[in-house]
Amino acid sequence: MKFTCFQKKLSDSIIIAQKAITPRTTLPILEGILMTTYKGVLKLVGTDLNLGIECFLEANIIEEGAVVVPSRIFGDIIRKMPNSMIEVEVDSNYRISIKTENSHFTIQGVKPDEYPELKYVEERDPIEIQQNLLKEMIQNTIFAVATDETRPILTGALFEVKEDNINIVCLDGYRLALKRGMVANNKNISVIIPGKTLSEVSRIIDNSDDKISITVDEKHVLFDMGYIRIVSRLLVGEFLNYTQIIPQEHKTRIRADIGTLYDAIERASLLAREGKNNLIKLTLKEDRLIINSNSEVGAAHEEVPITLEGNEMTIAFNSRYFMDILKAVGDEEVCIDFTTNVSPCVFRPEDGDNFTYLLLPVRTSV
Repeated sequence: MKFTCFQKKLSDSIIIAQKAITPRTTLPILEGILMTTYKGVLKLVGTDLNLGIECFLEANIIEEGAVVVPSRIFGDIIRKMPNSMIEVEVDSNYRISIKTENSHFTIQGVKPDEYPELKYVEERDPIEIQQNLLKEMIQNTIFAVATDETRPILTGALFEVKEDNINIVCLDGYRLALKRGMVANNKNISVIIPGKTLSEVSRIIDNSDDKISITVDEKHVLFDMGYIRIVSRLLVGEFLNYTQIIPQEHKTRIRADIGTLYDAIERASLLAREGKNNLIKLTLKEDRLIINSNSEVGAAHEEVPITLEGNEMTIAFNSRYFMDILKAVGDEEVCIDFTTNVSPCVFRPEDGDNFTYLLLPVRTSV
């Protein structure tokens, strides 16, 4: 096996393939990247058996072949080399030679025969969506995916497609994040994609209006960008009926400038994080929202102008969870709806329904 290519192209592809590799594995071969040359193409593959990533890049293929390269050291070597032409050659003992004009490294590779093949997903009638839309939808929901493995189904995101509508829903028992979008589609899909998979997809795809194809079969999902293919197992089980969780009525509604509200809560959280549950108390008055936090270190008091409809109340929240939602909402106008001080609050846009966020309050004795 022998090829030449530019350092930056190879380094960028290695970084992407490495996103599927976990440092803690019982199969040492999975710590490597499968590197294959054929028909003028260099292919790199990384996998942890649940998630697999293939990268394709153009290279000058002098001799076809395959080898499993040690991911970390090979990636570090290529990354540190100058952005010039690199020559990579593998001998019959899978010893890998890496050369530039002034550098020469030799590392030991592994015979590729035992490297697992990625699951083949036939691309029949895929869904096509703009990369920037999918990136935004993932980034604005993935923070609410559960990290607690005791409820494994919640470590994934519900991915729904109904005719021209696409929804991504995440919830962890304390908060719910729902983002809606539009796609040209003629079929219905409802699957649960691991949160890790969606996180890596959002990091890899571009913030552009180029399309990405998504194909789902019974057990796997494929994200195809042409030069990058991501294959992941789906989670098996029933997702919670999120439509039943979201309150449809409210007794109190506030409107506030998102940036001002976020900054005030962020300042109050400096003391809240010194206590239990990152606790902040919100007091809803006629024309202002009062934010208080207390800990052994001290106390914080903030006031934010608001427009209030309905009853005044005092309610407590985890400040970090509250800020995660405000960050996802961004600069959009938002309505925050309340029912009681022990019921979840709901974040909705003033117009339309492109997002819904729900946050459970923290019960307090005072």
